[in-house]
Amino acid sequence: MARKSKSSSRWLSRQRRDPYVGRAVSRALFKLEQLDRRFHLTGPGRVVLELGASPGGWTEYLAPRCRRLVAVDLLPLANTPSGTRFIQGDAGDTDVQEQIAVALSGGADLVLSDMAPNMSGNRVVDQARSFELVECAIHAAGRWLNPGGRLVVKMFQGAGFTDAMRDMRAGFARVSLAKPPASRAGSREVYAVADME
Repeated sequence: MARKSKSSSRWLSRQRRDPYVGRAVSRALFKLEQLDRRFHLTGPGRVVLELGASPGGWTEYLAPRCRRLVAVDLLPLANTPSGTRFIQGDAGDTDVQEQIAVALSGGADLVLSDMAPNMSGNRVVDQARSFELVECAIHAAGRWLNPGGRLVVKMFQGAGFTDAMRDMRAGFARVSLAKPPASRAGSREVYAVADME
C-alpha cells in the first residue's frame, strides 16, 4: 500500500475537522446563510437574480426565502427548486440577458454572484478571469437592480482587487467586505456587499 504524502494527510485531516463537509449541495449554502444573517439579504417580497448558480447551494437556500428567483449558470443545476426560473447560459451573452430581463419582469431587489472561473493553475490568468466575472456582476446590478437594492459578489484578493473595490465604491452608496465563517481560512475569497442608492 502506497504511503500518503504529507500534503494528502493534511488535506484529509482538514476534511475530517471541517464542519461543513458533506452537509449540503455545497459549502456555498452555508456561506450565503451566514451572509444573510449578517446583512439581512432575503425576504418574502424580494426578487432575486443569482449568477453562477450551479451546482445549486445558493439556489436551494434562496428559493423559499424570496418572491421570485432567477438563477443563471453555464452548467445545469443539481436540482431546480419550485418557483425558480433557471436560465442556462453565459450571463454576459445578449440572448441570456434578454431572457433575464423577461424573467425578472421589472428588476431585482438583490443580485448575487458566486461566479468563479475554471482554474487554469496560472494565478495571474485566473485572477484576471475572476475580475471579469466581478465586472459582469456589477454590470448586471447596474442593469437590473432596483433603487435600494443590493449586490453581493464573490471576489478574490490579489491583483486587481483594489481597482475593483474602487470601482464598486464609485458606483454604490456603500460597500462592505465579509468573509463568512464557512469560507476556508486559507482561501483568498471575500464577498463584497454593495448597496444601491
